[in-house]
Amino acid sequence: MKTAKAKKYNRIKLIISLSNLLVELAFWILIIITGFASAVAGYAYDLASYPLLQFYIFALILGIIHLLVDFPLSVYSGFFLEHQFSLSNQSLSGWFLEQLKGLLVGLILGSVIMGMFYLALWKIPEFWWLGVWAFIMIFSILLSRLAPVLIFPLFYKFRELDNAELKNRIQNFGRKWNLSIKGVYQFNLSKKTKKANAAFTGLGKTKRVILGDTLLKNFTQAEIETVFAHEVGHYVHRHLIKGILFSSALSLVGLYIIFRIYQAILDQLHLQPHALEALPYLGLIFFFYGLFSGPVGNWISRKYEYQADHFAVTSSGQAKVYQESLRKLAELNLADESPHPVVEFLFYSHPSIQHRIEKVSGVNS
Repeated sequence: MKTAKAKKYNRIKLIISLSNLLVELAFWILIIITGFASAVAGYAYDLASYPLLQFYIFALILGIIHLLVDFPLSVYSGFFLEHQFSLSNQSLSGWFLEQLKGLLVGLILGSVIMGMFYLALWKIPEFWWLGVWAFIMIFSILLSRLAPVLIFPLFYKFRELDNAELKNRIQNFGRKWNLSIKGVYQFNLSKKTKKANAAFTGLGKTKRVILGDTLLKNFTQAEIETVFAHEVGHYVHRHLIKGILFSSALSLVGLYIIFRIYQAILDQLHLQPHALEALPYLGLIFFFYGLFSGPVGNWISRKYEYQADHFAVTSSGQAKVYQESLRKLAELNLADESPHPVVEFLFYSHPSIQHRIEKVSGVNS
């Protein structure tokens, strides 16, 4: 029964994901072919004289329209679907409040990123792709350091893990692998969902272990230790550094290809790279780039997950316990344990539970 329910839940989520892609594609195409983007650009030009201010006006208007277009699917997938399958603990007002906070944080961060992006288009039109790449890499690393202490607490309440025995167990395991952990925290994931999660977040002095209260409630100490061992596996295999290097290389190549395609379009339109009416073409190019880069990134991520699984079993010496942890996570999160291979390849950043268990079942712990 659980398997059928999980299949149905994930099938609906897949339909929503595909629908979102179609809506995104239609958005960019329609604002280009209808001339709407040019009309908004003209309005921004009339309203302000400074190019960066013109850009923010243009981006704000299109952003609001994009938000309204996305709204029905967002409400259904984020609230109604989760309640339909008894996964959410949120009221409708609570959900809207969280979305508003997320929107405000996204607006602040997005304003910085998009502003720098536009400045690069304006000030270094021949090398904007290189400037954007350098800024995104630096910004991503900075955000990784600051998110655990500045952004995450806006959405959850964090406190030191009050289970001293479990805390010592986690810290002692980390020390065996020369992993200095600044803190072990629990957070109120249950205010939103019945799903369970844990993570190893931050860089440098903000490095910490965070455990959802749903995980603490439903898992034994041994199971939580193996889940943590998986996270340590990412550290030991230097997946964070490798991931940054890989995404950096992929982004650099991707941005250059986007630059060349965009330049060819600009030559036909006789426009400058920072011309507002040209920017939707750039948005459309980025959309198609995401269709390619997403599956490539997911493929690398799945390889890292398999390595971390192998480490969790060999380092903890608790293969059966870890397999049970994976099954529990799948049950609580209503994961499809055996999705279609094409779906898994295109959309899954983590391997399916069935494949993960198969991979570790023959490992000697």
